[in-house]
Amino acid sequence: MTALKKESGDALLDEMLSLGRAAKAASAKLAQAPREKKDLALRAMAAEIRAQAGKILAANERDMKAAGEKGLSAALLDRLLLDEQRIEAMAKGLEDIAELPDPIGRSLGAWDRPNGLKIERVAVPLGVIGIIYESRPNVTADAAGLCLKSGNAAVLRGGSESAHSAVAILDCLQEGLCAAGLPKASVQRLPTTDRAAVGIMLGMTEYIDVIIPRGGKGLIERIANESRIPVLKHLDGICHTYVDAEADPEMARAIVLNAKMRRTGICGATETLLIDRPALKFAKPILDDLIKAGCELRGDAEIQALDKRVEAAGAQDWDTEYLDAILSVKVVNGVAEAIEHIERHSSHHTEAIITANPQTAARFLNEIDSGIVIWNSSTQFADGGEFGMGAEIGISTGKLHARGPVGAEQLTSYKYIVRGSGQVRP
Repeated sequence: MTALKKESGDALLDEMLSLGRAAKAASAKLAQAPREKKDLALRAMAAEIRAQAGKILAANERDMKAAGEKGLSAALLDRLLLDEQRIEAMAKGLEDIAELPDPIGRSLGAWDRPNGLKIERVAVPLGVIGIIYESRPNVTADAAGLCLKSGNAAVLRGGSESAHSAVAILDCLQEGLCAAGLPKASVQRLPTTDRAAVGIMLGMTEYIDVIIPRGGKGLIERIANESRIPVLKHLDGICHTYVDAEADPEMARAIVLNAKMRRTGICGATETLLIDRPALKFAKPILDDLIKAGCELRGDAEIQALDKRVEAAGAQDWDTEYLDAILSVKVVNGVAEAIEHIERHSSHHTEAIITANPQTAARFLNEIDSGIVIWNSSTQFADGGEFGMGAEIGISTGKLHARGPVGAEQLTSYKYIVRGSGQVRP
């Protein structure tokens, strides 16, 4: 059984370095593991999660009780909560990852040189991936599964709120690894919830190849500032939905309500609604739907004039990821002003346009500089599982290495294999 510990000083440093050495050794074995063995481990992990569902739920109940006593918001509690359906989704997600093609060993390109050299670019694992995330315990399984499929070892650091849940899940994952004959150290978690361990982790350049943070803006900024290891950023999700003058009114109602209220605490939830001025004639039912669903609206003067229940939006609202049943609403003059607003305030995560005009949609899709852009659908589809990736570690909002949903394929690098027949360079 994995134990929760509280340590500091040299003892913690020694334990972290031991963890790093074990991860590095495991990654070398995973890089050579055949698909069959990796997939066997993934399916064994899924079976163990199902078998230990009661233990996972009991651990989650401890986390939920502690979080409630701390006064966490309803949206954050929803992110933390596990139930039978979500546990089954974790298990199914691991099985879905097993069904994906093996991303390792793929030929990414091959060509012959005039001197007879044959050159091939081949996909390889990144190595050891450190993943730092906050309250969602299902990330433990998703991250481990994707790292395993792509031949990488994983070092996980979940939030203190989900510590007991993460331990219970990790036990199942490591049982699955052992059942398939793969190193238990292929998936590890930090030995403590002490923040000092994160500081040590960010300097373990000898053992960790990439850091992937998944959480709030404060977490991401700290890691980006302190890490000596390359960081694949998952920034906050300040996502926008723009309702164009030529949108179908009923489609707009359904999409906006879903984009905001399906799950308010996920990074793909819409946080700002932009409405084309001519679309105000059919905007009132959209606002009614949101308020009826329990959403607090903060709008500009025109939106307030349309509905007296709307609070006044402040300058900070356009730059806020609420992760709650709160939505900022603004009137714009056409798609050009919508694009301008999004480029100024977006975190470059996910943006959507609702319109029946393909030319307007094309301009929006082409000019918006975000990881995901959507036409006539909900921003809540910003999810690796919905993209057919099996699962995701996060949505990368940067531009280097990977962008958008980060699945197994995005957790690879490549090397060049050169085959000769005795050539020497003149």
